[in-house]
Amino acid sequence: MGRACQRRSGEPAVQSTHTPDGHAGRITVEGLGKRFGPVEAVRDLSFSVEPGSVTGFLGPNGSGKTTTLRMILGLVGPTTGTALVEGIPFAAHSSPGRVIGAVLEVQGGHPKRTARAHLRAAAAAIDVPDSRVEEVLALVGLTDAADRAVGGYSLGMNQRLALAAALLGDPRILVLDEPGNGLDPDGIAWLRSFLQSFAASGRSVLVSSHQLAEIELTAQRLVVIDHGRCRFDGPIDALRQTQSGRVMVRPADPAKLAEALVGEGLTEVDAVDGGWLAVSGADAVRVGDVALAAGIAIYGMAEERVGLEQMFLRLLAGENA
Repeated sequence: MGRACQRRSGEPAVQSTHTPDGHAGRITVEGLGKRFGPVEAVRDLSFSVEPGSVTGFLGPNGSGKTTTLRMILGLVGPTTGTALVEGIPFAAHSSPGRVIGAVLEVQGGHPKRTARAHLRAAAAAIDVPDSRVEEVLALVGLTDAADRAVGGYSLGMNQRLALAAALLGDPRILVLDEPGNGLDPDGIAWLRSFLQSFAASGRSVLVSSHQLAEIELTAQRLVVIDHGRCRFDGPIDALRQTQSGRVMVRPADPAKLAEALVGEGLTEVDAVDGGWLAVSGADAVRVGDVALAAGIAIYGMAEERVGLEQMFLRLLAGENA
C-alpha cells in the first residue's frame, strides 16, 4: 500500500498565486516519525495536502492523526522526517496566523467574556484589526450572538467560535480536527459549504473526522493512515476505482443469466430474494451486454456504489494490499 501514498504522476496540482515558488497552500509530509518512549506513534509517514481542495484525514483511534497534526503545527517535534508548510517548518513563518488557521481542540474563551471580546483579544495577539473580528463573526454565523458570554454557548456555537478565531488571519490553510462535533444538520451543511468554498478560492483544508459520510460529501482528496503509516493519499475517486461495487439485476431467467455471467468470467454472482442477482466486479453496462447477448430480458437493474465507510474498512483490512 506504500505506493498508494505517493503522488500520482498524472495528477494535476492546483497552483496558488500567494507566493511565487508554488508552495502556497501546500503541506508536505516526508518520512515523518514520532516516538514517545517505547511507543512509535507515527512511522515513516509521507503525504501531501494540495491547494484548491479539501483533504480528509482519516484513521481509526490511535492511528497517529492527532500527533501528525501537532507535528505539522510545530507543537510536537518529529523524531524523524519533516513536515513543511509552504516549503518551510510552520514555526519558521513570520506571521503563522496568516498561513494556517487551526482548530485541534474546541476551547472557548473565558466563560464570562463575550465572543466579540474573545475574538478581539485573539486578533490583537496576531496584529489583526477589529474590523476582521466582525467579518469572521459574520462568516461563521455568530453576529447575533457576539455579545453573549461564551459560557452560555452550546458545543456547536463553540465550534463556530473556534473556527472564527482560526480565520482571523485570513489564512491560506485550515487544519481542523472534528469540526462537525456538536453541529446540528443545518450547521453541518453550512460547514460543508464553507470548507468547499474556502478550498475553491485556491486555499487548502486538512480536516480530520470520524464522520465518514460527511467527509465523502465534503472532501475531494483523502489521506488514510493506520498504525502511524500512510495507507492512501490521493483523490477519493482514485480510491473508489480500486473498490468494486455490485450490480443488482432482475432478469427473466436468473439461472440462465447467472450461467452466462460466469461464462464471461464474472464468477461472483449471488441469487437474492425476488428473482434478483447480485453481480460483483462489473458495471451495469457489462451485465446488460451479457444479458442481451444471451437473449435474456431484464426487468430491473441498479448499481450499488461503494461508500467511503466501506472503502475505509476494506483499506484498513488490507483487501487491496
